[in-house]
Amino acid sequence: MKGANFLSLTVEERREMLEYIGVDSVEELFNDIPKDLKLQKELDLPPALSEEEALKYLRNMAGKNKNLQDCVSFLGGGVYDHFIPSIVKHVTGRSEFYTAYTPYQAEISQGVLQAIFEYQTMICQLTGMEAANASMYDGATALAEGAVMACAATRRNKVLVSQSVNPFYRKVLEGYFSTRGLLLEEVPIKEGQTAIEKLEKAVTKDIAALVVQTPNFFGLLEAGLDKAAEILHKNKALLVTAVDPLSLPLVQAPAEYGADIVVGEGQGLGNTPSFGGPLLGFFATREKLIRRMPGRVVGETVDNEGKRGFVLTLQTREQHIRRERATSNICSNQALNALAATVYMAAMGPKGMREVSEQCLKKSAYARDKITSLAGYDLAFDGTYFKEFAVKMPKDADEINSHLLKQDILGGVDLAPYYPNLKNHMLLCVTEKRTKEEIDALTAGLEGLK
Repeated sequence: MKGANFLSLTVEERREMLEYIGVDSVEELFNDIPKDLKLQKELDLPPALSEEEALKYLRNMAGKNKNLQDCVSFLGGGVYDHFIPSIVKHVTGRSEFYTAYTPYQAEISQGVLQAIFEYQTMICQLTGMEAANASMYDGATALAEGAVMACAATRRNKVLVSQSVNPFYRKVLEGYFSTRGLLLEEVPIKEGQTAIEKLEKAVTKDIAALVVQTPNFFGLLEAGLDKAAEILHKNKALLVTAVDPLSLPLVQAPAEYGADIVVGEGQGLGNTPSFGGPLLGFFATREKLIRRMPGRVVGETVDNEGKRGFVLTLQTREQHIRRERATSNICSNQALNALAATVYMAAMGPKGMREVSEQCLKKSAYARDKITSLAGYDLAFDGTYFKEFAVKMPKDADEINSHLLKQDILGGVDLAPYYPNLKNHMLLCVTEKRTKEEIDALTAGLEGLK
């Protein structure tokens, strides 16, 4: 079978279509484009391939990449290598769910509505909040939308953001604020955590919210968030927290320490770490703020026969109300990723998710002790860690990562580009997937490097 058979149209079919619309050639369709903008020669393409030849070519190309099947990963910083039960792919691959785009007419499908409702319910149970939306683009945009929402709710235009928040999230936040006339001010860090003692002076009557992350970018659980919430609420400002959902089975729920808006990245809940996404943002809040929440909310009700049913309840999107009154523009709502998270959480259950959390905590502690026992390696900050930790290394992090890659080990995130004072520092991540042998191999790979 040669390449010509792989093309979707025959020469005769093209001729018939051109005749039907009254033109002599495909080139005539582009007559409106100036001649000097057109390529004046044939494209330099290789001969057409058959399907079998094309698949073999692409497999060879893909085989040149290092991936999580070939390598052991200690890479984190926002996207993580967690175990995904087979049932997640099975359910999300069903034809009634599997679509590349958002189900815009979700109101006609009780199955899709119920899946979203279950997702919202589980996010509320995890965070302790009273309302969650149907998902967002990713953790960074969810955090930015949370900060914008806080400004709208308080009618103030200035937000404080901790320097321990993921640097990529802060970049997205800056982008959102720069186009809305809103102001950002960074809160410094002390020993890798938000300097809560600075808040008393920083929180003034024009501050809408404080944005923090816990575990923060260095993997540390932020201390004193209940104190931060007290200071903020005394000044009628809000607390916006970004959290790792897999840490929540072990730590205090955000609602308990006074958070008003809770966001985060849900990739770790049954979604694969892949180049460029897709990711999954989750968003939850207090009931009193639900009408300010971006995106849409599915509610539970009964029909005129008393049977349980689901409906789109709130959707303050630009398609449905005047554009200037919309709270956000979410074109693709990552419904399939939210479904994967729903299946993951349902399959694991509270007990299974707690076990994942405990394994992350214990295995990262084991790795931390092993690595910092080596000569030249020190923990960057004291505190309580979850699954990531920052280590001071004896040499440049990029050089160490290149050395580890030769042993099929993906090292950590080089912190120097984001925190210039942390030269020769690396952020390492240990999830429940890592074994003792793999952690020992990482330690052996680091030992003796100078």
